[in-house]
Parts: sequence; C-alpha cells; structure tokens
Amino acid sequence: MNRTLFALGTTAILILANAGLSSSKKIAKTTSTNPKIQMALLLDTSNSMDGLIEQSKSQLWKMVNELADSKKDGKSPDLEIALYEYGNDNLSIKGNYLKQVLPLTNDLDEISEQLFQLKTNGGSEYCGAVILDAVLKLDWSPSDDDLNLIVISGNEPFDQGPVTPQEACLAALKKGISITTIFCGNWKEGMRTGWADGAKCAEGEYLNIDSDEKIAHIPTPYDEEIVALNSDLNGTYISYGREGRTKIEAQKRQDTNAAVYSLANVRQRASFKSKSQYTNSSWDLVDRFEIDEEALDDLDEKYLPKELKGKDKLEIKQIVKAKKEEREKIKSKIQALEKKANEYESKEKAKLAGTQKNTLDQALQKSISNLAKKKGYDLK
Repeated sequence: MNRTLFALGTTAILILANAGLSSSKKIAKTTSTNPKIQMALLLDTSNSMDGLIEQSKSQLWKMVNELADSKKDGKSPDLEIALYEYGNDNLSIKGNYLKQVLPLTNDLDEISEQLFQLKTNGGSEYCGAVILDAVLKLDWSPSDDDLNLIVISGNEPFDQGPVTPQEACLAALKKGISITTIFCGNWKEGMRTGWADGAKCAEGEYLNIDSDEKIAHIPTPYDEEIVALNSDLNGTYISYGREGRTKIEAQKRQDTNAAVYSLANVRQRASFKSKSQYTNSSWDLVDRFEIDEEALDDLDEKYLPKELKGKDKLEIKQIVKAKKEEREKIKSKIQALEKKANEYESKEKAKLAGTQKNTLDQALQKSISNLAKKKGYDLK
C-alpha cells in the first residue's frame, strides 16, 4: 500500500492507498507548523489569451520562488497552487465555460505540466462564475494566519455570465480569500469594464498587464553551473510505487519545458527544487524516508527501480541515506549560487527599469507583496 500525502489545515496525513507499499499499517501523521500560502490561478483561455498562457508557463518558477523565499515569524511557508481555465468554447456551456484543472496542490511539477497543456479557443468569459467555483470547491485554509488568494486574469468585461462579481466576491470574503484581478489590456479599459471593482469588493488589488509582451529572461554567469547541478539533483531521486516511474519522468519533462524559454528559467526551476517546498514523498523514497522511516520496511519490490530490486531492507536504507546526504550537498550549492545569481539579476534589472511593459510576474509580485505584508509575511 502507498500512502499519499494530503494537506489538511496544518496537518499532513499519510492516507493508505494502492500504489507501492505491500501491507496496511497504522496511519502515520506529521504535523506542519508552517504558515501556508494558497493561490488559485484563474486563466482566461479564450482566443486572444495565448500571450497570457505563455507568460504563465515561462514565469511559474520565478513566481513560486518568490513565495518560497518569504517568511512569517521566521518560518518558510508551505505552498499550494490551484489552476483553473475559463472562457474556452471547448468547455461545457452548462458548466459556465470553466474547468478546475487542478485543485490546491503542492505538486508544482503537475501545475507546470498542466499549464503546458492549456490551449486557447473561443469564448465566453464568466469571471463571477469561475471565482465562485474556486471559492466553493477548493480546500481553503480557515486559519487567519494563512494567505488565501485568487488571481484572475482576462480581457473581457468582468460582469458577464450568470454569477455576479458581487456574489462571488462576498463568498470569497466570508472565507478570508483576497482576489487580485489582472486585466490584459489598457488600465482605463479594465477600470471601465469592472476589473477594478472586482478586486475592490474582495479587498484585493487591480492590476493590468500587456499579455503580448515578451518576458525578458536575464541570463547570469551562474546559470550553466546551476543547471548542471539540477541534473545532479535529479540523480538523487529514487522512485517507488505505481506512479513513481511516471512522476520521475514528469520531473525531467518539466526541466525540458522550462528550458524552452531560457537557461535563466531552468535556473529558477532548479532554485525552487532546492527548497523545502519542493517535496515528493508520494513517489520519491528519499523524501518519504525523511517523514516516515518505517515506509522502507514495507516496500513492494514490484514497484522499485532496477537498482533496488533484490536488495534487502538494510541495503535499501543505506542507499536512501546516501542519496539524501548527496541531495543536501547539491541543494546547498544551488542555494549559494542562487544568491549570487539573484544579486546579478537585480543589478541588470535596474538597468532595464522603465523599458519593459507590465507582465504577469511583475503584477503578481506587486500584488502578493502587498497582501502578504498585511498578513505578516516578509518577502525578499
């Protein structure tokens, strides 16, 4: 039996399921005392929004890195991201042309995977409906200490569809969820078509971006070394369970997807993979061992990689411990280089100040920074 990690409030419960551990055991619990940032991305996937999707794909790792680097009371937050698409004619009219692509999850590889599968078409953009769906159907934290945020982006009037923005925003307020609205177009046009009102009624922020603007990925002298270390980091993962092989391939595939944009983007992804928020205990033995050493005593050999087949429990434990030590050393090297890369990038950005139009990453950084400060988070 495999136990998949689910976040329930501040408690992570290992729930038994069929995926790679050979027999049932008492359900184990680990308690997280970390603050939590939950963010739902609601992306318009109508015909005119190809640029928005591209910005989302190319800036995911930069955005989550900035969240991961924040602190509250000296603690790093747990991160959960949800993904919705709306306004696409391929989606059901009965369902208000919206789809929950992924619920709130800490599996950022899967978020990236799904972003790269989004296609634009159509359509009819019902902002109120997709916001209300996210409010009601996602597992939001009830704690006042956690940051709950819906980010909706699009370019059509905000008040279309059967659900009014006021109804959706009031529902969000009752659950302590702020709403950031990002209009893809002219600031005044977004004001005129209700995007500013949508943010105001949910104590969020209204921002506008140029969704067709190409993201400037700033290369640094440290990118190649970090990317090489990222490859070494991948070598420390040991898959297990029915999904193990699939997940380890997905991990490599998201490295490849990040590389579509630049080495700097792979560097951002590698930096996130070196942080505590990047955890894969549901399919990686090293992460699993860290929270549940007894899991190694109950493995189903059928779902182990070739290098572990035929080995006894002690041998497997020694290999896992060695991989853990190797991983920690690689992570430390990446983090040291990341600091230098960020300093270099900041200086280069200062030279470009005022030359680039607003993009999704800039809008999110501004919005999250302001909202996080209200909740007592310290963002770099």
